[in-house]
Amino acid sequence: MRLLTAGFLFPLPYLTFRSIVDILAVALLIYEMLLIMRGTRAAHVLGGIGVLALIYGVSVYAGLEALRSLLSYLIPYFPIAVIILFQSEIRRTLARLGRKRLFGVGYRRPESTDEILLAMSMMAQDKVGALIVLERDIGLRTFIESGLRLDAEISRDILLSIFRPGAALHDGAVIIRKDRVAAAACFLPLSTNPSLSGKLGTRHRASIGITEETDCLSLIVSEQTGWMSVAAFGEIEQNLTLEQVDQRINKHFGVGKYKSQRPELPVSPPQPDQKIEKVYRQ
Repeated sequence: MRLLTAGFLFPLPYLTFRSIVDILAVALLIYEMLLIMRGTRAAHVLGGIGVLALIYGVSVYAGLEALRSLLSYLIPYFPIAVIILFQSEIRRTLARLGRKRLFGVGYRRPESTDEILLAMSMMAQDKVGALIVLERDIGLRTFIESGLRLDAEISRDILLSIFRPGAALHDGAVIIRKDRVAAAACFLPLSTNPSLSGKLGTRHRASIGITEETDCLSLIVSEQTGWMSVAAFGEIEQNLTLEQVDQRINKHFGVGKYKSQRPELPVSPPQPDQKIEKVYRQ
């Protein structure tokens, strides 16, 4: 197939099934990259790189040799700069690719969920701040080593003791690994997502930050409002009931609706203006 335009013949390639699949794959890859970078500082850096590329093109077209020579010396270092600047986005993308399970194999509901929910209910009533992280596939060893190793059996009493105001382990996060309290007072990375609400404190930003880098689930109790929140995959849902928190845990671990026998969970105290506030990672 040929197209006659302005006196020139431009050959157009024939579209085959393979080429269509190739185009769709590239489009999907670009779309996913834009979703990951949208709303982050990486988007601004990428825009700056685009401006430099545009200036280089103009310098070549206009014959500005001095400017072209200067930019040509910088171009070889661009790949290294991109890796350094986008290291968190690259790590997050690879983690997302690795967290998918094949053949529909799901996860099992953590056996310690009921004890965690009971502890959260009591802390929410007393407005005791807490941050509990549930490990899934991606290991949290680096963050466990930043805190105090416990390797203790999970119970509501030990969680209430850890987060008791004034206790030595109150600050920081508790990390749950394989239905055991792996460590307490752990330091987590804070989310730098500019689209997050300015009302979110350090505890909530840490809960989001750890889920941006791994596939874990963060459970939060606010010491100011007593709200229970859940963070996963860079998003946070606030002001949830105890039953809603349980549903989020089941959904995150792929067990669907939990139907087995379990102790009756206490009902969260009613709030007349209760509503779910969901903050998305833009």
